[in-house]
Amino acid sequence: MSQTQILIIEDDPAIAQSLQAGLIRESFEVVLKSTAQDAIAFVQKSTPHLVLLDIRLPDGSGFDVCRKMRQMGFRFPIIILTAAHDIMDKVLGLEIGADDYITKPYNLRELVSRIRAQLRRAYGELSNADSDHLLVDDLVIDLSSGQILRNGISLNLTPTEFKLLVFMAHHRGQVLTRSQIIEAVWGYTPDLDSERTVNVHIRHLREKVEHDPETPNLILTVPGIGYRLVK
Repeated sequence: MSQTQILIIEDDPAIAQSLQAGLIRESFEVVLKSTAQDAIAFVQKSTPHLVLLDIRLPDGSGFDVCRKMRQMGFRFPIIILTAAHDIMDKVLGLEIGADDYITKPYNLRELVSRIRAQLRRAYGELSNADSDHLLVDDLVIDLSSGQILRNGISLNLTPTEFKLLVFMAHHRGQVLTRSQIIEAVWGYTPDLDSERTVNVHIRHLREKVEHDPETPNLILTVPGIGYRLVK
């Protein structure tokens, strides 16, 4: 499995950096954002696997950030981090779409356990890195069975679409030319017609894996070059 990315939304640099260091030691990839605006902008471009969300931010409430992310259709787990001991804050967080909460000061071991529990719930038994699985946004690629799962439901990809998604998943974030894709997925030297074939298969793949194929946020077109898998 590729490295699981966690987005921390926390405006206190000392807390954020300490938490980042602890999670990196647990083999997570960690991104830090300190404002609601920056956090929303980030998830629109690069969907994390899980969000740790502070309630009190300099430009708004973490509750509003949580609500906004759910309204935008993001389904990744959200764990609220709050210094508040008021039970109503915890209830409100869960009601607007958070999956769990933990009160500061928290024990890192407990937090990691809760993170792994939420990852298992969202993506299956993937809290420990496993070379037979890849995570792509809210998709689980099971390399051993050749299945693509979303929320436990298998998507009906063709063998070529499966190979295409796996190749892009192994090179996520990289701009891939149509020629590179042809050579890796189809195994022959590309020509003009074969590069058009890539466009067709990308369109079909988007129809199956994108939440909105008309405005993809997973497989992006890089004009004049090829395609890039964001997350």
